[in-house]
Amino acid sequence: MDFVRQGAGVTGARRPPRLLEQVRQRLRVKHYSLRTEQAYLGWIRRFILANGKRHPRDMGGVEVGRFLTELATQRNVAAGTQNQALAALLFLYREVFAVELPWMDDVVRAKRPRRVPVVLTRDEARRLLAQLEGRDWLMAGLLYGAGLRLMECLRLRIKDVDFERREITVRHGKGGKDRHVPLPQALADALGHQMAAARLLHAADLDAGCGEVRLPYALARKYPNAAREWGWQYVFPATHRARDPLDGRVRRHHLDESVLQRAVKNAVRRAGIAKPATCHTLRHSFATHLIEDGYDIRTVQELLGHKDVATTQIYTHVLNRGGRGVFSPLDRA
Repeated sequence: MDFVRQGAGVTGARRPPRLLEQVRQRLRVKHYSLRTEQAYLGWIRRFILANGKRHPRDMGGVEVGRFLTELATQRNVAAGTQNQALAALLFLYREVFAVELPWMDDVVRAKRPRRVPVVLTRDEARRLLAQLEGRDWLMAGLLYGAGLRLMECLRLRIKDVDFERREITVRHGKGGKDRHVPLPQALADALGHQMAAARLLHAADLDAGCGEVRLPYALARKYPNAAREWGWQYVFPATHRARDPLDGRVRRHHLDESVLQRAVKNAVRRAGIAKPATCHTLRHSFATHLIEDGYDIRTVQELLGHKDVATTQIYTHVLNRGGRGVFSPLDRA
């Protein structure tokens, strides 16, 4: 399966990029995230292996449909997983092969079930946060207090925290959109201490001849020294420097998401909360509690960065007043 293998160089005439390398190059041209790149390459590799290592150019709607059906019937994957596999194959044919095949429009996408999100009560949120300390408490507090997604919190840079305006700017959020969210006053001092600790770490990196972070898009070429500037550093830097998988340079990345995920999971257990709460539950709770406090749905939509207000309206179904916010007639009897 030479068109799938990567790596080893060749001597003499330059060999054209193998299939997965072509996919990777196209994904980076389109500015897809590293996570999406890894997921798409994985699905394309599985699709090829599931069809006896045949080249995708020699396959079509029958093979794609069978592959997606087997995911649902034999592997019992979730609808979101099946749709991700379909998105990867759509990208392969449309973006890499530049082929618009009519059968691709006929492939049936699995419908994602509409579920009510898990939401903590205010007391449960306080109990959960009380089980955390230091940096973990601060990050969890930003998820609940500002409605940040987990990766938005971890990717937060120094320049995007404005203490005077009590505002945080989220850059390149989901869908590539920027937005402003409130900086909770209760977290201001702790956030200042965290940034001071990050500055000491950055100074040590500079003394060691390092101190770079990855910059978005082509900013590193436009501003060669910006990667070492204080404003571009992460608020929550990783403990150790590491080699960047995109270009091989050694940099100080942000904390790995598993650090906070483990901390929140343990905090939920210690707080005695029976709900299957995760980091994202804190964001759900932020939205629900704002609506409880009387903020209009459009304001909450902007704070969350939702493209469609219908996505935000799901929180109106989990207000702590019974189903759809009505009182049971039995309680009125």
